[in-house]
Amino acid sequence: MVNGEAEPFVVGSKSFTAVAINTAAKAGQWIKSKLGDINSVDTKFSSQDLVTEVDKGSEKLIRNLIMTHFPDHSILGEEGVEPGPEASARALQAMSEEEYLWIVDPIDGTTNFVHGFPFFSVSIALAHKGEVIVGVVYDPSHDELFVAEKGKGAYMHGIKTVVSLENELSGSLVATGFPADRNGALPINLKGIQALSPKVRNIRMAGSAALHLAYVAAGRLSGFWEIGLNSWDIAAGALLIQESGGHVTDTEGKPYNLAVRNVLATNGQIHDELQQELARAEATGF
Repeated sequence: MVNGEAEPFVVGSKSFTAVAINTAAKAGQWIKSKLGDINSVDTKFSSQDLVTEVDKGSEKLIRNLIMTHFPDHSILGEEGVEPGPEASARALQAMSEEEYLWIVDPIDGTTNFVHGFPFFSVSIALAHKGEVIVGVVYDPSHDELFVAEKGKGAYMHGIKTVVSLENELSGSLVATGFPADRNGALPINLKGIQALSPKVRNIRMAGSAALHLAYVAAGRLSGFWEIGLNSWDIAAGALLIQESGGHVTDTEGKPYNLAVRNVLATNGQIHDELQQELARAEATGF
């Protein structure tokens, strides 16, 4: 009990957030130790959708740590799901009734990791009855840990994160990605890039959706959108942004939920303008 109110993020004496932080940090440090030491690289959904034994090892480590603390909880991890958007949607649907569901991306930015490009992350979220209550994104290359608890704010190394102040696209740095779905999501995203490039200060495409979302939360980016993402790419970062004062919806402007695949996340100030530009370019994915 805190000030007479029940503490929502604790079971017994175990803090969900502490377990998420500890797990992300341990996985991240293990991943970093494997840089340049990759024995096999396989493809999943497309030749650009990579998976390594490090992804699989990281997910196993994360699962083991979470299940040690919370054996009754469920875990939805990227490497436990068949490739492709339909399989991802089915996997989420199958677990949508779980009371506590951990949503895990063991390495978000595997292609970067494979090439030694230091922009990848571990993303861990916990949803309670379908609502994300804890989100952690850890960047081991820069040792940056982003943490959010529902209703309690978001922090990076103990300092509260706040979204940027830009109130129009022309002064905004925004980010997106090149989706692995080369026939479906990629052409749509490219239309958005083409339409927005002249309208914004600049666009960044660094290859980790979870980190892009964390950067929106931290005020480093004013917005991020991408077509065809999965719940494990978005869940933790979405809470980081919401708890930093930003806004997260789908690309049509409808409220965020775990099933959202076409995401739009901003500081709130440029949200409508960015959404309208994507709609005008027929780049919402709907």
